[in-house]
Order: sequence, then C-alpha cells, then structure tokens
Amino acid sequence: MTSRNLTGLLPLSETRPVDSDLPRRLSDMAWRIGFGAIGWPWLLASLSGGRKADKRALLDELDLPHDALPHLGSWKADVGFLRHIVREIARLRPAHVVELGAGASSLIAARALQLHGNGRLHSFDQHGGFVDATRQWLADNALDVDIRHAPLTHESADWPGRWYAIDRLPEQIDLIIIDGPPWSVHPLVRGAADSLFSRLSPNGVVLLDDAARPGERLVARRWRQRWPHIDFRLMKDGTKGTLVGRRRDTRLPVANDNEDGRNWRHLGRAAAIAALIATGWVARGEMGEFPQAAQANSFIDEAAASRRAGLLRQSMSSQVETATFDAREIEKSTGIVLPVLPAGWRVTDVQLFPTPDSSAIAMSVTTPQGEPLSLFADRAETPAEATPLMARRAGETIAYWEEGAMAYALSGKGDARRIMQLAGAIAPDA
Repeated sequence: MTSRNLTGLLPLSETRPVDSDLPRRLSDMAWRIGFGAIGWPWLLASLSGGRKADKRALLDELDLPHDALPHLGSWKADVGFLRHIVREIARLRPAHVVELGAGASSLIAARALQLHGNGRLHSFDQHGGFVDATRQWLADNALDVDIRHAPLTHESADWPGRWYAIDRLPEQIDLIIIDGPPWSVHPLVRGAADSLFSRLSPNGVVLLDDAARPGERLVARRWRQRWPHIDFRLMKDGTKGTLVGRRRDTRLPVANDNEDGRNWRHLGRAAAIAALIATGWVARGEMGEFPQAAQANSFIDEAAASRRAGLLRQSMSSQVETATFDAREIEKSTGIVLPVLPAGWRVTDVQLFPTPDSSAIAMSVTTPQGEPLSLFADRAETPAEATPLMARRAGETIAYWEEGAMAYALSGKGDARRIMQLAGAIAPDA
C-alpha cells in the first residue's frame, strides 16, 4: 500500500524484534501512553492532509497530474510539509537527499529533484512490502529513487526507541527529510535522526514533519542544545508544523551534549510520564495549540524590535554602525537572501539580529528623498505573499511581504501609503 491509496487510522503494523529488556519495554509503553494522553489533539491534526486547492497548486508547480496524490491525510505528510520539501530542493539544488519514512514525500521530493538539478533521493522505510510498492509507484511516474528497506532493529545510544538499520549513506547530505519512524515506536524516536547531522553539507537543511507534536518539540529542544551550528525554527504552516534546521557554513557541526551515552532510567521515567498524564493539559497549554495557518505577529514584532534597536544604536556614540556587507557571505552563513534595493537607496547600517530560533538581518536605509527606514529580513512564514501587507506597531507602519522562503519588512514613521509605496518598489510583484 503506497500513498496513492487511502491509509487506515493507525500506522502500519511492524514486526518487532525479540526483546527481553522488560524495563525498557515498560518505559516505552509508559511514554506512549503519557504522550497519547496529552498529545491527542496533535495526533488528530496529523490525520489532515491540507486543503485540496493547495494540493492542486503544488502538483501544478511540479507538473504532476492532479491524481498523482489522490489521498493525503491519515499518517502521510501534509501539503505544508511537502511544500517545504519543494522549496528547499528548488533553493539548494541538492546532490543528495536522504529521506526517513517513504511515501507521498518520496514522490514530491523525487519530482522536485528531477526539475531542480537532478540530484539523488535516498529513501528508507521500515516496511519491506511498502518499500517495494512505493518503488513501483515511483517508477510508474518515471522517477528513479534509491529506496531501501531499513528495519527498526538498531538502537541509538542517545535516544529511545528502535531506529532504522541504515547502510550506504552518502558522505555528504544536502537535505534530510524526517517523516519516520512513527510516534507509536516512541514519542522521541525521531531524535535519533541527528546521527546523520554530521554529514550535512555547508548550508544543508533538515526538515522534520509533525514538529508541533509534544514529542517532536522536546526533540527540537535537545537538537538546539546538541547542534549549535544548526539553526532550527518551527514553521506553523500546514496542519502539523515543520521544523526547519539550517546548518551555518562555519565548520563541521559537533554535538555539544555532555551526556555520556544514554541513561534513560527506564522505570523512573515511566513514573514521570504518569505525572505528565495528571498534568497533561497544562503541558498542552505550555506547548500551544496544534498549528493553525501561519500568522505574521511574531515576524512583525521582531521587525519592530530590530527597528527600535537600530534607532537606539544610531543615538549612541559608543555604538559602531557599519554599512559594509557582503550579501553572498550573509546568504552562505545564515541562509538570508537580501533583496535588491531600488537605485539611489543608501544603506547606513547592517546588523545580525537574533530571533528565538535563528539570526535575521536588520538594515537601516535611506531613500533618495532622505527618508530613514528599517528593512528586516528573515526566513519566515506569514500570511503575505509577493504583494505587501500592512501592520502597525508603536505608531509606525510596517509593510511586509514574502519572496520564496524569505520574508521582508520595511518600517518607518512616514505616511502609511508612502511606506507601502516604498515597499512596493522592493517587493517583486507589488
């Protein structure tokens, strides 16, 4: 059964290895029960595949027939996650993509690679029959993929649950797509995907599906600690959320976790999970509702904060402003693509601006008419597209728009119509 078919409510069953470690089995079961108790809203959200109109638009972009993916939803990737895959492949033009968990994402990734650089997709799944059927499905669509059966027989030294028996990986990986194993193995099992992070190429990207679920949020928190050279951000588009990690091109990432291997204290953790059940909805409130359509509030607030910081820096004689910057170096190190400014605009200051998950770019610019403005650039999802939308913060106007994976905000004290007009001079389709 491939993703051209309708899947059932529960994940595919799997053959489990013989395991005499009773404490470990009891601990894993306690984790599943505990996270099931607090995480069922996210699990229900996992069953949605997204809007049909969005799916049609995605298939049109890839020049695939509308019946190429007749059934999303259930436990398959949703349209939001699939769109992230297409965006990153179009941007990176990767030579090697590794996918954990085959299915709908395999078709989309393989077709995107065919259109953007003809790189190679290496896909792994724990179900042998599913792998065979998916290989044939992809071949029916004229797609050649290195898809292999990888049973869940390995055990990570740092993460709970059984992990894929993977062999013959590329020495360097440009994009890692993580959509497996299922949470029913263990709520934190996907954390073991970080065993591949040391193979990430400079500016390589990690995409984690179902990232709004409580288990994946805990995984993301630990990844941020272990891999400081990868900037992780939760994107709340789609129905399930996507964690996007971008490796900065500095040096090979080295995990900075000081733990000596794994010490899960299985039965003790089981007791902790019992406490989670008792306080489950408190945890749900802490982690947030399952994702709705992405909102611009956090991006706009960050843009407004960067403007305040820039104005404060300009007023302090001890703070050094710099108008010198290398757009290519910025993109290489941060993944931020700066827009082309209109002729006559002058840059007076460029600074890195820290956000909760990564670094953005804050610029101070002046128009030929002497109007001081602030331009903020980050990789973010907003309701805007290429045509700017308007927001207000602290009496100032902020015009914001998107171009590809980038979001931009132009802010200033001028008349709102004037700020929108100036933003239109930068935005691609204003």
